[in-house]
Amino acid sequence: MSVAQHDSAIVGEGTVASGAVSGHTEVADHAVDHGPELLGFNAEQWVWVGLTIFILLAFTVGKAWQKITAGLDERIAETRRTLDEAEALKTEAAALLAEAKQRHEASAGDATRIVEGAEAEAAGLIKQAEADAKALIARRQQGAEDRIAVAERQAIADVRATAVSAAAAAAASLIETKLDKNADARLVDEAISSLN
Repeated sequence: MSVAQHDSAIVGEGTVASGAVSGHTEVADHAVDHGPELLGFNAEQWVWVGLTIFILLAFTVGKAWQKITAGLDERIAETRRTLDEAEALKTEAAALLAEAKQRHEASAGDATRIVEGAEAEAAGLIKQAEADAKALIARRQQGAEDRIAVAERQAIADVRATAVSAAAAAAASLIETKLDKNADARLVDEAISSLN
């Protein structure tokens, strides 16, 4: 067989590629068929060409790049606003935390001052109560002493009155028994003369 015969030989169902050696038909059997072609491009290549044209048109005619950059700029601005708000909230939270700590420390100091004031007031009240109790005891003691003195004076006066009554009764009885009418008249005359 000549080389030309090898080039055009058909083995079974497959064709032998030009310059192929007889018996080596695997190359022709494994050739990939990409389907119909138009202007030298198959279907997959036409998809890429169409996508490229679409993107170019979108960027030039549709001014998609302006819309994309405007959208990105808007997104960036929104992100910045969100970050600024977050920073403001963080600053406000830090200020509130500092204020809360300050109020806590102030309230702790206030509580200490209140406790100290209460203790001082309690000590003052205890001293005042002791002084009031001593004064009350002294007043009651003085009142009792005064009542005792009054009772003693009253008892002495009662004893004196009783003694005077007894002496008067004894004197009357003695006078009755020892004085008669003549002696009585003489005593009355002496008393009248002593007055003059």
